[in-house]
Amino acid sequence: MFDIIFVAFISLLSLGLMASNRYSSDLVLVTAVAILILFNVLKPEEALAGFTNPGLVTIAVLYVVVAGLQATGAVSWLSQFLLGVPKKLSWALLRILVAAMSLSAFVNNSPVVAIFTSSIQTWAKRTQYQASQLLMPLSYAAILGGTCTLIGTSTNLVVDGLAKQSGIDGFGLFDLAYIGIPICLIGLVYLLIFPKFLLPNRQSAEDRFENTREYMVQMRVESASELVNRSIEEAGLRHLPGLFLIEINRGSEVLSAVAPSTRIQAEDKLVFVGAVESVVELRNIRGLVVDDDQSFKVHGQKSERRLFEAVVAAENPIVSKSIRVSRFRHRYNAAVLAVARNGQRISGKVGDIVIQPGDILLLEAQKGFLFKYRYSRDFLLINRLESESVGAYEKAPVAAAIVVAMVLLNISGLFSILNSVLLAAGAMLLTGCINTETARKSVDYRLLLTIAMAFGLGMAIQKTGLAEIVVGGLRLYSDDNPWLLLTMIYVITVLLTEVVTNNAAAIVMFPVALGAAESGGLSPYPFLVAVMIAASASFLTPIGYQTNLMVQGPGGYRFTDYIKLGLPLSLLVGITATLLIPMVWPFS
Repeated sequence: MFDIIFVAFISLLSLGLMASNRYSSDLVLVTAVAILILFNVLKPEEALAGFTNPGLVTIAVLYVVVAGLQATGAVSWLSQFLLGVPKKLSWALLRILVAAMSLSAFVNNSPVVAIFTSSIQTWAKRTQYQASQLLMPLSYAAILGGTCTLIGTSTNLVVDGLAKQSGIDGFGLFDLAYIGIPICLIGLVYLLIFPKFLLPNRQSAEDRFENTREYMVQMRVESASELVNRSIEEAGLRHLPGLFLIEINRGSEVLSAVAPSTRIQAEDKLVFVGAVESVVELRNIRGLVVDDDQSFKVHGQKSERRLFEAVVAAENPIVSKSIRVSRFRHRYNAAVLAVARNGQRISGKVGDIVIQPGDILLLEAQKGFLFKYRYSRDFLLINRLESESVGAYEKAPVAAAIVVAMVLLNISGLFSILNSVLLAAGAMLLTGCINTETARKSVDYRLLLTIAMAFGLGMAIQKTGLAEIVVGGLRLYSDDNPWLLLTMIYVITVLLTEVVTNNAAAIVMFPVALGAAESGGLSPYPFLVAVMIAASASFLTPIGYQTNLMVQGPGGYRFTDYIKLGLPLSLLVGITATLLIPMVWPFS
């Protein structure tokens, strides 16, 4: 009895600390499991059993596969292709929701939301609409899409791994689609109709404090670019956010006051003026590269280069010299793309600009530039403008083909999900879609530690008999009605997910769900599926799911905005799921 009370106290304390957001989930759970080991509630091998769970290993390796898609630009290109250039809010919302749901079924939803957020902000700046009308629906769509497949969210893989450890046959890749697709369709209809009534027309923090520095930069159209023979309007270069195309240099001819109907030719040099964040986005347009006249052929692959802002110090030896005369590229192995002075752009050829103290240089350099010169007296401040490299687009078809092959291998039954994911990760590395350094950095070790420690806490709940006591209470209140029991487990899991991590909620509820099935002589599958769906269906708070938190700042959302839009959706999804689950997986 002491162990039961002690584990209950530690579990409730851990959940409360995680809900407070004052301490990270991994720190809380590591401490909790360490205390349980110290008091002999758990043996070390029991506490660390989560690290050998196939679901945890699958999640870790899946990070590498997704990173390969990101590194090659495949996800970014696909999101831009699916989003297109919509002219109406309703059409944009439909395309965003369908695309996010589709991609999130096979790709971790965090990078999907991150990439779409950038695309949505860009589109919103071109129109009179605010991104706040689109970003929360985007997050909810990504969450719903993840419920359609076993690899759509880490929660599904965790529960599947626990089921296999308990001697229960796991789930197939598309087994959850019987529930996931219906709730996606219901969610799609809801998110198409109600956001315009329930969400605010609010500016993001970035829009309210937009950087006013402007640069002039020259981009070259590659010969094989898909932009060739398109008009400025068709190429989407007419209304770029924060950018203005001031002229085209075509051989010895200069085309000023460029018309929307002007056709782009190979090797055209397009001169843009705009804010720093907008200049960064130019490098993400396929077929446009920084003109060699500015870049002076910086060494290294494009995917290994980064953009930086550097403020020139008075002690810098290049002061009062032109960029060309100072041999800037040779001195720093970096290319000056543009120069801003006193918040204003400096026109003319970059190589002829004479540097003055305090000038802000927009640089393209190797990714080690920041660490090499951050303490140099030549520059007052160096700021990296982008956290990710520009996609190596030539590898994008290879990366996409690897993911398709991964899915097909699993569907065929030739390989388990873990084996097919391992093969896909190996293929990403062997084909050069991702390097070993990026692969290592792509893995979220804190999340893996959180899940592994949550396994230990779940083991203590099951081992001490605390789960049986909770199940007894649930059976008492449900009057042994299996549907009411399923509904109660679903609701408790949803509430836990809203205040702690979704994986922790699923792991804590797993022994309760399994115990409910065993005590009533029922099939475990409907209860396990209920935990999977409920642990993912987080729509009420920004802290319940990572993607909700990702869009809070860009959308300018408040806590109450999530409740307004999320509560009806949570009820719709819950009712649909609890009605359909017993039809697909009967109680007996």
